[in-house]
Amino acid sequence: MSQTPTSPLTRPELIRHANFIAGQWTPGPGALLPVTNPATGEVIASVPDSGAPEALAALQAAHAAFPAWRALPAKQRAAIIKRWNDLVVAHTDDLGRLISLEQGKPLAEGKGEVAYAASYIEWFGEEATRMNGEVIPAPVPGRRMFALKEPVGVVAAITPWNFPAAMIARKIAPALAAGCTVVCKPAEDTPLTSLALVLLAHEAGVPAGVLNIVTASREKTPEVVDVWLDDARVRKITFTGSTPVGKHLARRSADTLKKLSLELGGNAPFIVFEDADVEAAVQGFMAAKFRNGGQTCVSPNRVYVHAQVHDTFARLLAEKVGALIVGPASDPHSQIGPMINERAVQKIERHVQDARARGAKVLTGGRRLTELGATYYAPTVLTGADATMACACEETFGPVAPLTVFESEEEVIAAANDTPFGLAAYFYSRDVRRIWRVAGLLETGIVGVNEGALAAEAAPFGGVKESGYGREGSTHGLEDYLHTKYVCQGGLD
Repeated sequence: MSQTPTSPLTRPELIRHANFIAGQWTPGPGALLPVTNPATGEVIASVPDSGAPEALAALQAAHAAFPAWRALPAKQRAAIIKRWNDLVVAHTDDLGRLISLEQGKPLAEGKGEVAYAASYIEWFGEEATRMNGEVIPAPVPGRRMFALKEPVGVVAAITPWNFPAAMIARKIAPALAAGCTVVCKPAEDTPLTSLALVLLAHEAGVPAGVLNIVTASREKTPEVVDVWLDDARVRKITFTGSTPVGKHLARRSADTLKKLSLELGGNAPFIVFEDADVEAAVQGFMAAKFRNGGQTCVSPNRVYVHAQVHDTFARLLAEKVGALIVGPASDPHSQIGPMINERAVQKIERHVQDARARGAKVLTGGRRLTELGATYYAPTVLTGADATMACACEETFGPVAPLTVFESEEEVIAAANDTPFGLAAYFYSRDVRRIWRVAGLLETGIVGVNEGALAAEAAPFGGVKESGYGREGSTHGLEDYLHTKYVCQGGLD
């Protein structure tokens, strides 16, 4: 493909137009899936709109490659993964531009995502050599008892569009480190970054068949994924996306009892107590909420502010939000890019209109920025929000901050937990006793205390309740790709 004038890649061959199966770039069935720039609607490239035959071919390649890959000494697997990390870091500029082109986030954020993705690849490259088992004290003479760690087998990874590099890294790097082989279906909106990362993994020395990727449209995705769900050779599904889809995957996996890692929907509360450092709370909220235009799974969705500090917090927040620069990634000054597609903007509009109809007031934003294009929405602050509004019940996944007043700790904890979801929560307080009390009472897998930026490769990332199960990152992230085998040897006396 020719270089894009606004964001040229120094290595144009990073933009791939084919599936990667058994170490070869292979065309699909003939139908193509166009990939567009959400800022302009321009078609960047086309990839295969694959179906069941391609999914099966990828699975067969991964299954055939598994015995040799699992038998490779962990140190050698680690060396390959570390070379992959080095290549990702070396191509930060091009990968950052590619993310910006197909996902829309500002270039600085695109490059930041590459660094974040690389941190997981590096981490799991190091963890590959630390899959330690244990020796268990035997209860009787003449016996030795061991617990060994073994790879689960073929892993099917299904990734979302909002972090096309980071989500690939968080799923594929631990799978490879554990000795698993992989079939992957990236999001239909952002397949190009995933394909580029697979190219770099191949260049790093990942053997043929160990890592396979198949692209498909939203309509064809069930056909692809159902092949993997129904086949007993796939031993694990790892998925990031909506709760309804996660439940479908869990149900369909039951017949073959696959291992599952599901990072699903969120409805994160952000609580500002009366003893909080209000300015720090505003800064933390800006970091948590407006990264990627609010299109993150841990983005605060409900904002609870104590009555004593509400007006100050609202004023300072509106000033910060109103000053954000919205524009395409091609503008180096942009801080908020376009939403991923028209459906995303329609949902944001629906939430804001519903809130206003129920009595909320707009302090800043509250409209489409049609002068920039069809997929831009102004960062918005609402006051007077309550639990009856759609923005409190559904994940907005956009740059909207609805503020709700509260009076007591008990009241706000009950409100924060009054949701089927439990991925992340945030709160600001300077009372040490309250910090530990509230952190323990919040029903989420992740809690940010006086901190808006939570994710790190060394930390376990995942939710509770209908936000899923399993963890990504940390030693726990590697464990999710391993089985524990008990070996008992007798007759030694």
